[in-house]
Amino acid sequence: MKQTKIVASISDRHCDQDFIRKLFFAGMNVVRMNTAHASEEGIRTIVNNVRAVSPHIGILIDTKGPEVRTTGVKEPIHYNIGDVVKIFGRPEMESSHDIVNLSYPNITDDVKVGDDLLFDDGELDMKVIENTGPMLVAQVQNEGTLGAHKSVNVPGEHIDLPALTEKDRRNILLAIELDIDFIAHSFVRSAADVKAVQDILDEHHSDIKIISKIENQEGVDNIDEIIEASYGIMIARGDLGIEVPIEKIPGIQRRIIDKCIKAKKPVIVATQMLHTMIHNPRPTRAEVTDIANAIFYRTDALMLSGETASGKYPLEAVQTMARIAEQAEKDKSPVNDIDPMEEGDIDQKLFLAHAAIEATQKLGVKGIITDGETGQTARDLAAFRGPNPVLAICYKEKLQRWLNLSYGVIPIVQKEQISTKAMFTAAVRMLRQKGYLEAEDKIAYLSGSFGEGGGTTFVEINKVRKIFDNSYSFNLPSNGIEDK
Repeated sequence: MKQTKIVASISDRHCDQDFIRKLFFAGMNVVRMNTAHASEEGIRTIVNNVRAVSPHIGILIDTKGPEVRTTGVKEPIHYNIGDVVKIFGRPEMESSHDIVNLSYPNITDDVKVGDDLLFDDGELDMKVIENTGPMLVAQVQNEGTLGAHKSVNVPGEHIDLPALTEKDRRNILLAIELDIDFIAHSFVRSAADVKAVQDILDEHHSDIKIISKIENQEGVDNIDEIIEASYGIMIARGDLGIEVPIEKIPGIQRRIIDKCIKAKKPVIVATQMLHTMIHNPRPTRAEVTDIANAIFYRTDALMLSGETASGKYPLEAVQTMARIAEQAEKDKSPVNDIDPMEEGDIDQKLFLAHAAIEATQKLGVKGIITDGETGQTARDLAAFRGPNPVLAICYKEKLQRWLNLSYGVIPIVQKEQISTKAMFTAAVRMLRQKGYLEAEDKIAYLSGSFGEGGGTTFVEINKVRKIFDNSYSFNLPSNGIEDK
């Protein structure tokens, strides 16, 4: 019964259909694939298994984006405080204790003396004490171990990497071939990075939606243009917490959610939501509070990473997140509501969506039904974070999967050509069967009078009982198909 959506990361090492089915029934709405840890064959296997379980599950694939990593090592290298290390941009050479090679050849152009190089999500810190042109000299700041192909962050510096790697391009083409639903582009710094992905999609006439991952200060600084260029946003708190002072993360998270709601774009909060459950069957109190606070902030979706990709308790993690979400939705305060109308950009669809949501508060409407080709009315309704479900009738299967990231939306596909009356009645019946509605409850219906592409033009409110009353005169606009 939760309204918050759940994205679960799945590894090609553990992606059999029975496993995916259990996660789906537990509350997973979208499967995420991390290309840093999956081969092309593995990606194909995950997609095939997800589609075999249900065509209703959304699929999201990550790109690596403009990131820097260490090269390979024969075995993990241990460092002590004060060790001095030479650092080169030589992606073809392995690293050793005294010489660390990075995947980015021009690292010395973008890093200056005094900068910190943070390895492996900040586990190891080296401060640059000399830049000689071909190499950096750095001093180890804490005891730690460095393995192969670990992340490298340089807080406060712009690393002049291209938006896409060659591997990213191959994976985007694979996503197009497999008709995946979302691409989550990593380390997005500006709208230009989003455009680099969109250009490839446009070239191949693909309707895949782009989710921009905000992981550094540049992404935070340019968030408005990134939101405008993207279908949705992921607040990827892992790298973000390394790139910016960690105490700023909660405020950044809240501001980005606020902006996404006002833009009517889905937003995902990610990283370490239930990190303890990778190894333990129960979460910490802090993790439970973190999930609840993200919902109190009004996020659309939450993401699980290692918890479901490699953890010991993947099913329990999804079940736990779903339970916390359902309770948090009941406990959230109207004081924290965000008004999508306040920005002044109000069109007819948004106005009617607001009227339907207001009817839940003032007229006791218990459910809202809408239909459409694009899903914009459903996303407008989701932006208000109403207390009751929005059932969105989708005229294509992929729209149903796109709406799996929108708060409170239950998307269903209507493939058969049936009358407006039959479609609406079937939707109300479904909500009754799911336990959302009783006979005396009121239901609101948003649709269009002018056929396909005409947009939302009216909202109708009626009692559930009347809709099933044979004597009821049905006044909804006709779509040209008669009841049989």
